[in-house]
Amino acid sequence: MVARAIKRIADPILAFFLLLLLSPALLAIAIWILVDTGRPVLYAQTRAGRHGKPFRMLKFRTMVQNAVELGREQGFSEDPYGIVPNDPRITQSGRFLRRTSLDELPQLLHVLFGQMSLVGPRPDLVEQVANYDEQDRRRLEVLPGITGWSQVQGRDEIPWPERFEQDAWYVEHWSLRLDLEILLRTLTQPFREEPEPVEDTMNIERARRASSAHRP
Repeated sequence: MVARAIKRIADPILAFFLLLLLSPALLAIAIWILVDTGRPVLYAQTRAGRHGKPFRMLKFRTMVQNAVELGREQGFSEDPYGIVPNDPRITQSGRFLRRTSLDELPQLLHVLFGQMSLVGPRPDLVEQVANYDEQDRRRLEVLPGITGWSQVQGRDEIPWPERFEQDAWYVEHWSLRLDLEILLRTLTQPFREEPEPVEDTMNIERARRASSAHRP
């Protein structure tokens, strides 16, 4: 399909020019994180790409360095990767970066190298993808994106079952025009109020069932 070919060609070209254009902002953010909480500036986490292929996704670090371990120890949530309202593990710089989605800018590198797209379903954790049902896997049919349909609909305020439905809708109704609409709406996201995250009860329950199924 011509439209798909245009998207494949346009993604890395746009990512390259955005990296050049935003390089001063990337440097400024890196310095801010160093001054605020020290190293590391970037946080890498294994995520599932197209067809579930794992890759190490980069983002600016927005939480304390031992955030996952602290989440388990303090019992903020049964999901150690999730966040809670007024999460104390989020740093001062991280709170602003998360609200504005500027923490995702390093993922332009993944778009440049063909692991991600500018627009698509957000890449999920490999551990959570292992618990997907057949309908959920619809979101893996396309490259994951820096921004996506569910991101401009409400991001962390939307429970996961609804996110899956929105991602499936995006895959079924994809067009260049829809991608352009999502990109334009993404530009308004930094001016939104900070989203109120909802607990990922669906993935918590799925992980619990999977754990029980593997017990002897």
